[in-house]
Amino acid sequence: MIRISIDAMGGDHGPSVVIPALMTVVIRRPDIRFVIYGREDVVRPELAKFPKLAEVSEFVHCEIAVRMDDKPSQALRHGRWKSSMWKAVEAVKSGASQACISAGNTGALMAMSKFCLRTMATIDRPAIAALWPTTRGESVVLDVGATIGADAHQLIDFAILGTGMARSVFGIERPSVGLLNVGVEEIKGQEEVKEAGRMLREANMASMNYRGFVEGDDIGKGTVDVVVTEGFAGNIALKTAEGTARQIAGYLRAAMSRTLMARIGYVFAKGAFDRLREKMDVGRSNGGVFLGLNGIVVKSHGGADSDGFAAAIELGYDMVRNNLLDRIEADLDLFHARNPNAQANRKSGVAADAEE
Repeated sequence: MIRISIDAMGGDHGPSVVIPALMTVVIRRPDIRFVIYGREDVVRPELAKFPKLAEVSEFVHCEIAVRMDDKPSQALRHGRWKSSMWKAVEAVKSGASQACISAGNTGALMAMSKFCLRTMATIDRPAIAALWPTTRGESVVLDVGATIGADAHQLIDFAILGTGMARSVFGIERPSVGLLNVGVEEIKGQEEVKEAGRMLREANMASMNYRGFVEGDDIGKGTVDVVVTEGFAGNIALKTAEGTARQIAGYLRAAMSRTLMARIGYVFAKGAFDRLREKMDVGRSNGGVFLGLNGIVVKSHGGADSDGFAAAIELGYDMVRNNLLDRIEADLDLFHARNPNAQANRKSGVAADAEE
């Protein structure tokens, strides 16, 4: 059995979306069990609608719920040890669950996850990884907003983390990896990106097929399985893609309803439009994974519907089932065994920064 802890109070809709999503997953994944954290007065009535879900779930009452507009510092100050978000994360640390899913405040969830679970031994910063729909299927893109800026060593960490996720979710033994850059030529880009590219080429890791630099349009093409960038550029790319998908959907709706002939044509082409809508639905790829922590935490989009939240749960389920953390730790150990100077250089750089 795989046990997943759920922050039922997170997101724009709370238990009214979260609880039906859990029922959807129970039907698809009979070997899953839930530990649900939230306020009893709002969770219990929703849970009572699904007796089968109640049978495979444990509910824990929490007085405090982190608000969507809380600053991370406020969330830690008022919600540590007692909020539904903290309790769901803490369950991963204690071993009561194997993954945590929340649609709550991203900054608060990251702060609590880092404070509670800590980062892996050789990781400076965690990253948020997203599954990105492409013309070839899906790719992993990271970081999409955990931190702003990254040096060469951190970009290499992101590449290893993303590779581990691709191996777990896609079942690819040697995923292809590219560094997002302003051009594919080796002379282009920031020094940190060029240095990370050089180090990845020289490392020649057995678990990773490093393909060099990729550009923005390569993300949608699915040129590589894993696209690596820092959080500022990654978050802008993600929000731009989501906005563009909604824009195109709006254009299509307007065009199909403009004239009688267009409406008739829509009836005949409905199957094709349904497939297009399904492909462009950002909810189908819902779930940002906090990689680099000593535990699995998945952040669902705050506005996700029940199908979207169910997708985030199943993403966490797949990563537990496919031993994500073990794969990442093995890849990190292999990289540092082959590149003993990498960690030494990182430590000296941190020491120099501290002296300044």
